[in-house]
Amino acid sequence: MRTASVTRATAETDISVEINLDGTGTYDNQTGVGFFDHMLDQLSRHSLIDMTIRAKGDYHIDDHHTVEDVGIALGQALAQALGDKRGIRRYAACHLPMDDAQVRVALDLSARPYLIWNVEMPTQKIGRFDTELVREFFQGFATHGGITLHVDQLHGLNSHHIAEATFKAVARALREAVEVDPRKADDVPSTKGAL
Repeated sequence: MRTASVTRATAETDISVEINLDGTGTYDNQTGVGFFDHMLDQLSRHSLIDMTIRAKGDYHIDDHHTVEDVGIALGQALAQALGDKRGIRRYAACHLPMDDAQVRVALDLSARPYLIWNVEMPTQKIGRFDTELVREFFQGFATHGGITLHVDQLHGLNSHHIAEATFKAVARALREAVEVDPRKADDVPSTKGAL
């Protein structure tokens, strides 16, 4: 089973993450940040990665530490569940439309974290959620998951649609990248022999 369980406790947050890469997209995410839970649900459903996330944070300050630290813990869980990455497809991309928004994602589960972020939200808030936190989540996720992640917004007028298209596009790319390639199920997908 390609599963992982990660806990992260700091003076700012207390987080637990459980994932199953070979799931069906079942989720139970409770971070105390409503819009963020909705995005994590999308990430699970469209990647087919089962996720259970619990987070408590210093909400009296803002949601920043909670969102960022969930990204860190989820990235750590992904890296743990992938192990030596034997047999995975490794690379994937998705071009995803959602109403007015269109987002293109390309990723490599390379163990070389890098984030390219070309996304502009037209508003600073979605409800009470700070839109700049979408990038903060993916920065933590890419860094601690060892992901080269390129995210490019091609169109978009509505911040909710842009954010949701981003989470769904990353999810669809992840779904493909973590899949075992039956033609190379026993090999690490690199000429180096290790990732």
